[in-house]
Amino acid sequence: MSKHLTKRERKEVKQRQKRNKTIMVMVGLAALILLVVAAALALSSTPSYAVDPTNPQSVALGKQVYDVQCASCHGANLEGQEGYGQPSEDGLLKAPPHDETGHTWHHNNAYLIESIKKGGARLPADVGVSAMPPYENILKPAEIGAVLSYIQSTWPEEIAAQQAMR
Repeated sequence: MSKHLTKRERKEVKQRQKRNKTIMVMVGLAALILLVVAAALALSSTPSYAVDPTNPQSVALGKQVYDVQCASCHGANLEGQEGYGQPSEDGLLKAPPHDETGHTWHHNNAYLIESIKKGGARLPADVGVSAMPPYENILKPAEIGAVLSYIQSTWPEEIAAQQAMR
């Protein structure tokens, strides 16, 4: 048995449907806004390790940080420790060169960033022991990126191009 709605009842049903639709649209918009805000917060809290050897400000900052934090082991001219590649008397790996004669350019930026952040602790035991300290609590992400920008700015074009493909 079908029930026939009065004109008033039909009007009330339409109003309820319209109200429910409005509520659903508002809930959807609120959810979208929350998603956008969450994404913005996540992106803003992600450290930026921007590496740009063509940016003069980044290269200048990188040289300053390198001179203070890195040059004592890796050399003022990125040349590394004397006798790099040969065992040291104390059993520690010597600091490698970061110029075009070294192996730094054989690694991609993600590996190099991780190397600076974790220091010698990142190396597996079969590689050897490095005295390099972890810098993740010493240098800001922008400073780590700047150091790599400085190092890479000194490489010849062909080496920089090869490293950029890694």
